[in-house]
Amino acid sequence: MTASLTASVALPFEPEFIDEGNDCYNNVESCALYRMLPANAREYVKDSPHLLEYLHILPVNTVGIPLFLSELKRDLKSMENPNIIYPVNDTTFVHIFPDPNDVRNWYIPIEPSFLHSVKDFLPHVEQKLIDMIDAMEEEPVTEKARAEVLKKFISQVIYVKQPGEAIDESRLAGGTPKDLKARIKQFLNSDIGAKGKIQKHQAAVPQMADGRIILTQQEYKALEYLMVRDKIELGTLKPFLSDEYIEDITCDGVGPIFIEHKIFKGLKSVVGFQDSGELDKFVIKLAERIKKPLTYRNPIVDATLPDGSRINIVYGTEISKHGSNFTIRKVNEVPLSILQVIESGACDYMMAGYLWICLEYGMSMFVSGETASGKTTSLNALTTFLSPENKIVTIEDTPELTVPHKNWSREVAKGKGKGEGEGSDVTMFDLLKAALRQRPNQILVGEIRGIEGSVAFSAMQTGHPVMSTFHAASVEKLIQRLCGDPILIPKTYVDNLNLVIIQSAVKLPGGGTVRRMLSINELVGFDPETQGFSFLAAFVWDPVTDSFTFTGKGSSYLLENKIASMLGIPENKRAEMYNEVEKRAKILERLHKAGYTQFWDLFHMTTKIKKQGLLTIEV
Repeated sequence: MTASLTASVALPFEPEFIDEGNDCYNNVESCALYRMLPANAREYVKDSPHLLEYLHILPVNTVGIPLFLSELKRDLKSMENPNIIYPVNDTTFVHIFPDPNDVRNWYIPIEPSFLHSVKDFLPHVEQKLIDMIDAMEEEPVTEKARAEVLKKFISQVIYVKQPGEAIDESRLAGGTPKDLKARIKQFLNSDIGAKGKIQKHQAAVPQMADGRIILTQQEYKALEYLMVRDKIELGTLKPFLSDEYIEDITCDGVGPIFIEHKIFKGLKSVVGFQDSGELDKFVIKLAERIKKPLTYRNPIVDATLPDGSRINIVYGTEISKHGSNFTIRKVNEVPLSILQVIESGACDYMMAGYLWICLEYGMSMFVSGETASGKTTSLNALTTFLSPENKIVTIEDTPELTVPHKNWSREVAKGKGKGEGEGSDVTMFDLLKAALRQRPNQILVGEIRGIEGSVAFSAMQTGHPVMSTFHAASVEKLIQRLCGDPILIPKTYVDNLNLVIIQSAVKLPGGGTVRRMLSINELVGFDPETQGFSFLAAFVWDPVTDSFTFTGKGSSYLLENKIASMLGIPENKRAEMYNEVEKRAKILERLHKAGYTQFWDLFHMTTKIKKQGLLTIEV
């Protein structure tokens, strides 16, 4: 059996147990706590009894019954002391638990295995499974197939004791199974030490005469979940990776795992590591699971998880004084659409309408800003504005972009030094050169940071529009980086780049951090006499009102000189281009109100609109 990926759990409250004198887990409607729950919570606990078990140890008399929500709305951001439970998948829930003494509240994953000390049974179950797995003639290939095989084998080595069932002693190998309530009490009394720290505890393992281990239905579900989670999936990280509201998962060393939440911002998890040895074992196993082994010689790993999330692991205390650490940047399975970006306040309909015209007519664009400013999210959202008949090539060192077009080639750099040109098998530079031979209508580069930048600008010169992300906080800094080492773009080439979006994570006057497009800038040209660049801001964000101003209305270089000239519009009628921006802004607003907010839905609708000729610019 493969090694497990587990960490320790430390609850932020003293667990309590409400002894009601009956087995409410087998008959939830007889449970007094169940009857106190709101209707939606009752539905959850009927399908997931382990959630009711968790509520039984929660000090509800002190903290109150949590609010149960099926989805989280943005207006929850203003809640000071959130006490909320929401589902992340069919089996797992998350409790956002308030901490009045810290700016970070608690993040508590509630899994089927959370309150069951089935770890005592695991070595015995694993021993029985080894022979069964060794006897397999053909090993399953996919993760799903491996999980199904493991579940099948587990079912063969477990005897599930039904509620109220009395097992004849002649059928036992020794010992009698305790009922569920007795085991939970044993867990609370013996397995949770000071302030809720879960510790190892050895218990008797009751077995049938034929060797099957006797478990209750709840324990069986817990064990099956734990085995699949830790042996096939990513162990302790599963609930975090399943939560669509999480953006970043960080372990800085010994201590809790921290997360950045889309609604509740910075949170600390009850899951963490008690010592550096435990943490080292975890990151080594994690790296092996994703087929990127760590060694003392190569202690840093950059990789992609099966769900597409980006992970960085640093191993050992020699280069990380607080111990091994890892950071996971989650990606959405379905990218955000531009309408969802507008919902978040990052831009408005007029900006989207303007970018729609620019991108449709082949303008090259960079989305620039600091780390975690939402650059890749914005770039991905804007791909729905590219003509649906276009051929798109994406080039990335870590695959993050999802393009809705059918004619899409996805290229990913391969090798230890990917993106930098040294020690790599196939670099970003190699892929970009190859892409120029594929006759694409647009080239999307995940991030330009090295010598691939010069090839990108060569592509722009030959008429291949390029879209990419870039690390720079202003247009001036972006130009300095482009013209400096290692990119070294000649200054006369810079104006091949048409658009620069400057994006940032900013603090609003009322508090809270949000992502905003600070400006959309048009690069006009380079003056060899003054050695200066001219650019104008088409849109600017006003931090006081948290709104956007179309500062380029009436003076847009791209709309009037580039796109209008391309379309053969005479000079005296080029002001009509601004009416086209407003028309497209209204189309997006109507689509938004009609509910076409999802990435794929929006692309299909804009494709239909284009096919119907509604986007033709008439003068």
